[in-house]
Amino acid sequence: MARIPYADPEAPENREAAAYIVASRKRLGHLHRMLLNSPPIAKGWIDLYDAIRWKTELSGKLREMAMCQVAAINEAPYEWAAHAPIALKEGATQAQLDALPDWAAKPALFDAAESAALALCDAMTKHVHVPADVFTEVKAALPHRQVVELVVTIAGYNCVSRVLEALEINGADQL
Repeated sequence: MARIPYADPEAPENREAAAYIVASRKRLGHLHRMLLNSPPIAKGWIDLYDAIRWKTELSGKLREMAMCQVAAINEAPYEWAAHAPIALKEGATQAQLDALPDWAAKPALFDAAESAALALCDAMTKHVHVPADVFTEVKAALPHRQVVELVVTIAGYNCVSRVLEALEINGADQL
């Protein structure tokens, strides 16, 4: 059960933000309904995550693997459940997903860019500070724009898991 009630999308103060979310996502999920408790946050959230998900040059496979790695490290099952199927559609294999979060134990499953991205994800998620050698590998694997996009994706989905877990949004609640 979520720690505070989900907002009513039909409440006058929430209608505009709810319509904004539906225009982008086609539905109001648990996270969106929670975010509607603050309509400006809900709309800003959609803008940021739409940019991360659909307006970058980062490959969908790398993006979704990073999101799944964040979810695995942060023990955020709702986030994992949302992104693992997308990762598979984007080209990740079940073996790769199964290897997360201890991906380094099975290096043959990942190419150089994937390994660099997952090492960056581990550093950013577990320690915040990124060692120079990890960042050097990311720069060698990706153009600068995609480096920025990967960093923001990892940071953004750390935010997602922290919001989900702090508010105990798990998808099992009735909306």
